[in-house]
Amino acid sequence: MNHTTAINAEFFQNVGVIAQDEGLMKRVANYVKRLAAKKEDPTLMTKEEFFAKVDKAKSQYERGEYTTQLPGESVSDMLKRCGYAI
Repeated sequence: MNHTTAINAEFFQNVGVIAQDEGLMKRVANYVKRLAAKKEDPTLMTKEEFFAKVDKAKSQYERGEYTTQLPGESVSDMLKRCGYAI
């Protein structure tokens, strides 16, 4: 059993015990909310970072470096064609 599997097993075993007590469930729910709120969102960026991306995309477009969706092609198909792992 790998480390992640062992942690999952321990976690779910403890959740089973906690799930039988409403007071503990409320405490766990509040803790999980606080814990989740602390996790950094990797998609967040500063205003400066956002506009730098916009400027870069505009420059690429002006140089003709862009891809268009072909007739009848889905967005997923276009992204795969461009080399993105979907």
